[in-house]
Amino acid sequence: MPETSESAELWRLTMQHSPVGMALVGLDGRLLTVNDAFCAMLGRDADELLTRGFQEITQDDDIDASLELVGRVLAGEVDSFRLRKRYLHANGDGVWGDLSVALVRDGAGRARHFIAQILDVSEQHDYELRLQAANAEIEHERQTLEAIFETVNVGLLLIDAEGNYRRMNRRHQETMVLPFPDGHAGRAGQLGQVYHLDGTTAMAREEMPSYRATQGEEFDDYTYWVGADPLTRAAFSSSARQVRGPDGERLGAALAYQEITDLIRAMQVKDEFVSSVSHELRTPLTSVLGHLEILGERADLPAGVEAQLRVVRRNAARLKVLVTDLLQVAQAREGSLRLHRAPADLVVLAQEAIETARPAADQAGVSVTLDAPDRLVLTVDAHRISQVLDNLLSNAIKYSPSGGEARVGLRVGPDAVELEVRDTGMGIARDEIDHVFSRFFRGSGALSTHIPGTGLGLNIVNSIVAAHHGSVIVESEPGRGSVFRVTLPAGDR
Repeated sequence: MPETSESAELWRLTMQHSPVGMALVGLDGRLLTVNDAFCAMLGRDADELLTRGFQEITQDDDIDASLELVGRVLAGEVDSFRLRKRYLHANGDGVWGDLSVALVRDGAGRARHFIAQILDVSEQHDYELRLQAANAEIEHERQTLEAIFETVNVGLLLIDAEGNYRRMNRRHQETMVLPFPDGHAGRAGQLGQVYHLDGTTAMAREEMPSYRATQGEEFDDYTYWVGADPLTRAAFSSSARQVRGPDGERLGAALAYQEITDLIRAMQVKDEFVSSVSHELRTPLTSVLGHLEILGERADLPAGVEAQLRVVRRNAARLKVLVTDLLQVAQAREGSLRLHRAPADLVVLAQEAIETARPAADQAGVSVTLDAPDRLVLTVDAHRISQVLDNLLSNAIKYSPSGGEARVGLRVGPDAVELEVRDTGMGIARDEIDHVFSRFFRGSGALSTHIPGTGLGLNIVNSIVAAHHGSVIVESEPGRGSVFRVTLPAGDR
């Protein structure tokens, strides 16, 4: 067989068995030869395709681009071209093909026909479209987040796992000048003009919000002052959340800084007002109660006056308790709650609290019991711990129905002493438990049943326990009662 025949046969076999669609196309656009891969791609057999021209199997929108490139090849401007175009499948669907075309010439240089290779890229094209849509959506989200990041009136900061500042918004950049007038090195924990809420105690490195976030902490409403001048300084509340990767690894943290200067100053004015008014009320109330006691001891009172005096004395005493509570809350807010520690027997304090509460318990039909060792001495402020017991026991009695029970328990652990007040009262709703230690908070049960109170007792309990470096928690279930558990360090036993 001549070499030319061998070459032709080799070309035929290569074309026929190629996994890529191939065709020979006449200069007039008619299909001269097609392989099996091209037939399969269009869902047509070879006999049908060989009766058609390439325009008949091309989607209308792509015909002009094909003709323009064919014209340039025939004009000698280019020898070949590539084009992504849509072919018509037998079922009417469009098939995306990556077309490569070259012009074949004879020995004299005359154009004979085109050889075309067509790779089916429908899946790739669909993937690219989906990828483009996803990228467009991502870009839209990025621009949206960028706009939010830069326009919110909250300072935003991103730090990496090593504590390096990676990004901050305009608002945070503006407020950085006040705590760091000499500039910032861009590292978490840098010390500056940052103070605790007392306005005088400077924050240590370990207390700085950015440093805490670098250590993996998450927190909300961490408040402090920034700026050395008390007249121009600002108060901030910061929150932090950890940023984690797909496998949970810590990548860094995001912090938000909200200026709350007006709120803090307003609260200070309010606390000062409450403290001032309470002090002013306390002196005349003490005088009123003293004179009422003197009047109550007289034997020559007209009929009925003694009963009226008891009513006046009882209400004056209630008013004095309220004033004392307000002063207590103001002191705790100012950080001026002073303790006078001395060894005290908590069992004796509990017994005295029960005896004090006995008349109210008897009137309410609530039994009060004590579960404690014979003696339990701890170095505490006995007066303040008595306040804790009085408030918890008063609440247990007040919120328990007739026939209920209030139980005071004392236990000693290896590192702590536990004081527990348990009742069988109305309980606290689950969504209210986190608020019971807030000032002036009153639960829905107390409000709906018109049980009197100011909402200060538990706040006072919390502040006294905190001053003793202890903790207080509550467990409660509506209709089944509550348990308030105070834990005090046992180091001073």
